[in-house]
Parts: sequence; structure tokens; C-alpha cells
Amino acid sequence: MTLQAEAEAHVLDIVRRARSSFYWSMRLLPGEKRRAMYAIYAYCRELDDIADGTLPRAEKLARLEDWRREIAALYDGTPSHPIAIALAGPVARYRLDRRWFEEILTGVGMDAAGDICAPSLLELQLYCRRVAGAVGMLSIAIYGASGKAAAGFALALGDAVQLTNILRDLREDAEIGRLYLPGDMLDAVGIRTRDPADVIAHPALPRVGDAMIDWAEQRYEDAEAALPDCDRRALRPAIIIMATYKRLLSRLKETDLPASRRIRLGRLEKIAIALRAGLTLKP
Repeated sequence: MTLQAEAEAHVLDIVRRARSSFYWSMRLLPGEKRRAMYAIYAYCRELDDIADGTLPRAEKLARLEDWRREIAALYDGTPSHPIAIALAGPVARYRLDRRWFEEILTGVGMDAAGDICAPSLLELQLYCRRVAGAVGMLSIAIYGASGKAAAGFALALGDAVQLTNILRDLREDAEIGRLYLPGDMLDAVGIRTRDPADVIAHPALPRVGDAMIDWAEQRYEDAEAALPDCDRRALRPAIIIMATYKRLLSRLKETDLPASRRIRLGRLEKIAIALRAGLTLKP
């Protein structure tokens, strides 16, 4: 097996083990684009595992700096990590902007440097832009969509998906000392504590949840508003992601937050959403 083949096999294994909601949107892509998106996903998964792992903070930050050097090597044509090797072809083929890989690194570094707890609205917006919007910008380049409207769609959808994830993971994040709900929103409903466990047990939490849901829904609407000026067929995978996460958000709206268990969509439900979203696209 060649080095490239080994790298692609490594990436595929990461994707399959992750059981991600993104899997079916990626799976429906043609070969080269599918492999490119698998490599992007594996890169994000690798960084998340570093930030969410049990290593001391200094070691986490050191490993992320190793990845910053690996991205530099990738763009110099000398990648060594299997994921970076798998990214080399997509970077050249789709002219992927180095800035977005580095933005993702910086966003994940916000988690690694210290547990995020009740950030300001502006800080949360920046975090979402880095860890999700940047992924969207890389993705639309692979899909073959370009222009101001496509960028607006990608950034709005990135915000919406990240806000949905924050609402879904409230309890799990609190267990590791993280709280992504904005301090501005907590203050507005009279929640003064910043202890994650106390916040998610506070009787005023549902009001914050409602405000976050409203914010997420607005960003989904912003993404949809950009679509008429975009190449919808090129953005088919992203439209499937949007439909999937909107369904997840609707489930969260029906649940008392924080959810007592992680809200998931079943495999068949994800396939049905993907097929339905694909069929509604105009030829």
C-alpha cells in the first residue's frame, strides 16, 4: 500500500468510527470530493480529540502547535502526518485557503487553553466562526460553490450548526467544566453563577435555551436566504447538513434543557433526510 493509500485509509477509519451526522452528506459526494471532505473531517476530529482529551493543557497546546507546523508543511509540499498527507491532494485540487485551516486550529485552541465558561456574545460568535464557519468555507470550495452568497451561506450555516451542538451538549460540556452559553444571556435572566453544573440546574435556564434556539433558527434562516443566489446543486451536501441539524434543533425544542440524554437522530432518519433534501433540489 502506498503512503497516500495508507493516509486515505487512516482518514476513512476516523470517519467511520465517528458516527457523525455529517457522514451521509459526505457519502453522497463523488469520489474525489468525498475523499477531500473525509480528510477535512478527520483534521477537525483530530484537533477536537486533542482539546477534549485528558492531557495537561500545556501538552494540548504543544500538540496544536505541532499541527500549526504541519499545516505549514502541507502548504510547503512536505506533509508528514497521515491526515495532512490525505489533505495534500484536496488543497492543490480545490485551492483550499490555508487561512481556514489555521482558523480552525485557533478556535480549537480556545478550548485547549482553558475551559470556555459563559463567554461574551462576541467571543461566542468568534468561536463559532473559527470552529464551524471555517469548516464551511473549506467545504464550499470542495463542493464547487463560490462567491459572496455562498460564503454567507457557509458562515450562517456554520453558526447555526455550532449553536445546535452547544444546546445538544449542555450537560456533557458541564461535566467537563465547560459552558458555552453567553454570559450576556445568563445575566439577562438573572443567572449570576458561572459554575456550569449550577447554571444547567438553574430554573431560569429554559429562558436562555429559548434565546439560543431563536439565535440558531435565525442563522438557519440567514443560510436559506442566501441560497437563491447560490449554486444549489453544488451545495447539496450542505443543504443535507442543514436539514439534518434543523431536525435536531426541532427535537431539542421539544425537550426540557438540558436534555437528560444526548439527542441523536437514527441512521435511517438521517438517510431519509438526506434523500428528501436531495430530491427537493431543482434540476
